[in-house]
Amino acid sequence: MEALITLLPGDGIGPEVTKSAQQVLESVASTYGHRFQFDSQRIGGAAIDAVGEPLPAATIASCKSADAVFLGAVGGPKWSDPNAKVRPEQGLLALRAALGVYANLRPVKIYPELVGASPLRPEILAGVDMIVVRELTGGIYFGTKTRDEHSASDLCTYTVVEIERIVRVAAKLAADRSGRLCSVDKANVLETSRLWRSVTNRLMAAEFPGIEVETLLVDAAAMHLLSRPAAFDVIVTENMFGDILTDEASMLAGSLGMLPSASLGDSSTGLYEPIHGSAPDIAGKGIANPCASIASTALLLRYSLGLEAEALAVERAIAETITAGARTADIATHDDSRVSTAQMTAEILGNIRRGPVT
Repeated sequence: MEALITLLPGDGIGPEVTKSAQQVLESVASTYGHRFQFDSQRIGGAAIDAVGEPLPAATIASCKSADAVFLGAVGGPKWSDPNAKVRPEQGLLALRAALGVYANLRPVKIYPELVGASPLRPEILAGVDMIVVRELTGGIYFGTKTRDEHSASDLCTYTVVEIERIVRVAAKLAADRSGRLCSVDKANVLETSRLWRSVTNRLMAAEFPGIEVETLLVDAAAMHLLSRPAAFDVIVTENMFGDILTDEASMLAGSLGMLPSASLGDSSTGLYEPIHGSAPDIAGKGIANPCASIASTALLLRYSLGLEAEALAVERAIAETITAGARTADIATHDDSRVSTAQMTAEILGNIRRGPVT
């Protein structure tokens, strides 16, 4: 097949891990007989420096015309003044809104070889394999904001339609997995969460009666993610709660550098990115972990291009590379030999080039 993929390297380690992602996609295309074209555009701090805004019109146009969009990372101390009128993160939020990607899928799967990289005991991590489905274009991040010298406010708003569509995404995933769904809210305090709970209960009973639904308050969910993570399969929650819980869940895998994400909407043009930030402290050192970005390309192949065999081949290549002992600094223990970003990528590429999964 032919596909156009927009690349948004962004800031910090973003260009480094985006290079790894592109190399993997090029290898998949070569190995499996596809033709992928790439269009690199600016976003975040790099765009602010170049044109004075975090999401230029050319970037939006490229993303909307693409079959899929890959993002590295945005932000850094150079642009971190909270009083600044223009900030890198505004570009990311605007991009999500422009593409209409309201469902953020964040898989969390534990490689047995990496249990030593997690601060949790190995027995707690046994069997962890979950997907967190985060609502991405509503809630407090997108609400009206006010601030003066005496006070500030951020409005959190959710509509029935926004809740229904994200819960349907999560329920369909749960139906294809174990048939279990956990909905996370704060219904004992927040009106938006009370609406979230009532809509979720009604929709699940009407449309997905065969799925087992567990409801947790977000503080309890945060505790259970560390005490019984293997009990979760699919978690669905609102924007800010999902942002926080998935960063917490990264510690199950040992590093933010291991976790991919897919942001999906009603069209097939998804936005794919590692969940880690721009990590400016290690930018340019060649030690960033490319696994989250490469795993994100597997999601791109699966959800936007419909190439399941190719997605499985990328995921298999990552697993085989980890099993063989390759470790970037973030997932290395004191006994491991450490490899660079380029070396880890090369190992994964070698495993992809072995050909289709049989």
